[in-house]
Amino acid sequence: MFTTNNFIFTVLTIVAWLIFIGLGIEAGALIVNFIASLYKPEIVHHLYNKLDLSEMYERSKMVYFGMYSFILFIAILKAVLFYQVILLVSKFDLSKPFNNFVSKRISQISYYTLSIGLISYFARQAAKNLMHHGFVTDNLNQFWADSEAFILMAAVIYIIATIFKKGIEIQNENDLTV
Repeated sequence: MFTTNNFIFTVLTIVAWLIFIGLGIEAGALIVNFIASLYKPEIVHHLYNKLDLSEMYERSKMVYFGMYSFILFIAILKAVLFYQVILLVSKFDLSKPFNNFVSKRISQISYYTLSIGLISYFARQAAKNLMHHGFVTDNLNQFWADSEAFILMAAVIYIIATIFKKGIEIQNENDLTV
């Protein structure tokens, strides 16, 4: 059983690293494209992921910067979230799972997940509002389509973090009584 769990955690660590690398590349590409668009606005329609915001840039630079900021925040937070997951699975001790490191990491994961969900929700609402003003925001939905899922996932992870905190309290009490 113990070797099976070690194998599972090794696989989870590898998967978390692969997802982190993919999200890091995506966030890096978005940052590079944003910086390049500041210096050469004519390349805005050639941005990464076929993210053509040239019409938005021409109509209102503030709207362009605002929407792109949402995209960057979400992309960076997703990469940071999976870095926290990597830290958790790589340092998780199966012999003593209830410790302060794990509890803190799970809490941080829930906060990052909630942040992604809330920022995604606000970005989606801002995009809907911009559609009423004649902006085309259909190609942006891919960046915040799953805001409710992140909010729900944050609630579940927070419950798990609370259980771990209680587990630490019970484990500490048991250590003191022995």
